Amino acid sequence: MRISVDKDIKTPVYWQIYEKIKEKIIRGELTDGAVLPSEREMGRILGVHRNTVVKAYGILKDEQLVDSRPGVGYTVTFPGEKEEEPRGVKGGSVNWSYLIKDDYLDMEKSFDNIFLRFARETNISFSTGMPPQVYSENEIADDIAAILNEEERKPFFLSPYQGDMTLRRKIVAYLRTKGIKSDTDEVQVLSETNQALDFLAAALLRTGDRVIIEEPVSPDVYRVLSLAGCTAITVPVDNDGMITDGLETLIRLHRPKFIYVNSSFHDPTGNILSLERRKKLIEISDRYRLPIVEEDAASELAYGSRGLPTLKSMDKNSNVIYIYSFSLTFIPGMSMAFVAAPETLIRSLSYMVSIRLMTLDWLTQKLLAKYLTDGTYEKKLKEIAKLNREKRDIMCACLDTLRDIGLTYKKPEGGVYVWCRLPEGMRGRDVMTEALRHGISLIPGDVFYPEHHGGKDCIRLNYSFETKKRIESGMNILIKIISDMYEEKTGK
Repeated sequence: MRISVDKDIKTPVYWQIYEKIKEKIIRGELTDGAVLPSEREMGRILGVHRNTVVKAYGILKDEQLVDSRPGVGYTVTFPGEKEEEPRGVKGGSVNWSYLIKDDYLDMEKSFDNIFLRFARETNISFSTGMPPQVYSENEIADDIAAILNEEERKPFFLSPYQGDMTLRRKIVAYLRTKGIKSDTDEVQVLSETNQALDFLAAALLRTGDRVIIEEPVSPDVYRVLSLAGCTAITVPVDNDGMITDGLETLIRLHRPKFIYVNSSFHDPTGNILSLERRKKLIEISDRYRLPIVEEDAASELAYGSRGLPTLKSMDKNSNVIYIYSFSLTFIPGMSMAFVAAPETLIRSLSYMVSIRLMTLDWLTQKLLAKYLTDGTYEKKLKEIAKLNREKRDIMCACLDTLRDIGLTYKKPEGGVYVWCRLPEGMRGRDVMTEALRHGISLIPGDVFYPEHHGGKDCIRLNYSFETKKRIESGMNILIKIISDMYEEKTGK
């Protein structure tokens, strides 16, 4: 075997040896079973120290290109292309179920399937969390055309990893309206809340870590934690949000990495975290130096007086990570969100964008920045809130007709969700199945419990997407479905 090394180039000699032997093996010049010179002999041939050869052979062994046995030395272990197929091995299709990680193969699919059915089968959706269309098509088209035609913008179709600077400046100004002091280096633009949670899990969590979350909770939250190999420690919610009594005991017992809380118009219950409990959470966060992840997407959809202060605005020690999404308040299908957090964490998130995404949605960023600048966003937000309030009232008036048979709910003061407890003995999944037969989609309550033990007698209704007329039509069908099921079950 003839190889040579060049000691005058920058490539380490051991690496040159490794590469040249590997090339000979791949090319078939050294066949399976061929014996390599001993470490000492190869060193003598090349005029290098034996340890240099040991290092090269070690890499070849790690890559399973060679093996070593006492009394034999190093031999090639790389079957040629024409070697006979082992007995019992047959060609055919890839076994994808074997290759895909169990975490991704066996995830609960109910939540996703409901939305797939909405897209394919249903006429009326009480499941979809999307804003109503208050932006006219012509208005959007004209504004997009204007953005695309601005000559100075053309080189910037690939936005910075942290997000468009103009949009980040507008977000900083927007945060001030919520009492949050931040700067552009403390804001990371992303596409959606789910992406923000996924990136935060990647940056902050390790396999086996624990996180405190609310229960019920959006499936997106506990699924992110599950895929990160972490355990969710659940805390129940009531009309005032996450129950903070006993929270410190859980913290001492489980040593969680952070607390997740959906502070305003909680998904799925629509409840608001009370001021007293907000103060308690901040106090606990400070005492245990424990981060809080605050998700706040629906806070601007308050139908009465201005909502409560965000946890982030109450945070004096930079312990709160704030997630806000425009998914309920902007143009349907044009999703944008951001994370406000300490600069060190934001740099990590930006690095992940550079690896996983390469770039963010440039056009949506520019359009949102324009509307935040010229006042269009604020104007349309008021229209959305007004329209949603009217649709909530229609939905709740229909639900009131079922109170006599035991259906209960709390009328939300904002947001987009109504959380209903069905009459005694009825199950949310049964109602969902029957509703789908009539072209209506809704979410059964057990989906919002990580172990699916709770919420079996509940359903979540969303009134944001459909028109008022279609909500009334769909609710009349749903009322009849629930009434008929109750009568069949009770005989009344």
